[in-house]
This record gives sequence, C-alpha cells and structure tokens, in this order.
Amino acid sequence: MPEKISDVCVIIEEKKWIPLIDNLNNYVDDVVQKTWLKAKQEGAEIPSDGFAEIAVFLVNDDKIKKLNLKYRQIDKPTNVLSFPALENDIIVDKNMPFLAGDIIISLETTMNEAIENNQPLIEHFTHLLVHGCLHLAGYDHENNLQAEIMENLETVILAEMGIKNPYV
Repeated sequence: MPEKISDVCVIIEEKKWIPLIDNLNNYVDDVVQKTWLKAKQEGAEIPSDGFAEIAVFLVNDDKIKKLNLKYRQIDKPTNVLSFPALENDIIVDKNMPFLAGDIIISLETTMNEAIENNQPLIEHFTHLLVHGCLHLAGYDHENNLQAEIMENLETVILAEMGIKNPYV
C-alpha cells in the first residue's frame, strides 16, 4: 500500500453491508487511498500534499432516495451520491486537512445493479466507490469529454485492482 494520503471515515448506516464485504472498513479505506493517489498523480485539482478527509456512508435505498430528492430533485433511489465539501478551492486553514467531502452508496440499488450486470457485488461496489471518490477530486461527466476522461481513469484504477472495465 502506498503512502496514506487520505483520512477515510466509514459510516455504516445499513448494517446489512457488513457481512457482504470482508474487512469492510479496511477495504473502503484501501480503495479510497488508491483512487485519491491516482487522481493526484493524474493532476486532479486537490491540495499539493494530496491529503484529504473523506467520509463514506453505506446506506439503504430509503436513505439515498431522500438525499437524491433533497439535493437532486429526483424522487428515486440511486447507487451513489457524492457531495464535495468545499467549492471553489476554499481552504479554511492551511494547517487543517482538505475536506474532500462525502460519498454515499446504497445497498439495494448496488446489489440489484450487480445482479442485472452479472457482476460480483464487490466489483460493482468498488466501481461506485472509485466513481464517487473521483467526483470529490473534481472529475465529472456533465459532457462527453468529461465523461470519457472520468471513465478512462475509473477503468485504469479498477484494472490496477484486478477489476475488468465496467463500461464494456
């Protein structure tokens, strides 16, 4: 494992997540560390030392549906939401860690999508975690060029973890 460049807090609101992924907290931390490091190497607009605080919430469809409605005005569950903590590169205090933001992933939607795509849950979950982390690092998919850049980086990161391209 490379240097630790983020402080990851995992909040498991939906306890059904726990038996599905071995060493869940450590696994999430490992995926976020690798993703954040790769984003930094690829020139993401994050602090020069790269260090960040990231919270990952593992929830159910009911919780993510409420968040999706409140923040995106979409009244249905989704697989992952990302909420960058600070906009416009505001750093409150240079001695404080960069607050990257929150990633929220829903169990039922993630499981259903994995089944639909005939994909192991762990692989789909990892993809969603990488995707959410890249949003916190400033990547987006609002247009075709942004989507291509983000998807290519996701694919590279997942391949480094032994996970095949989810977009083919």
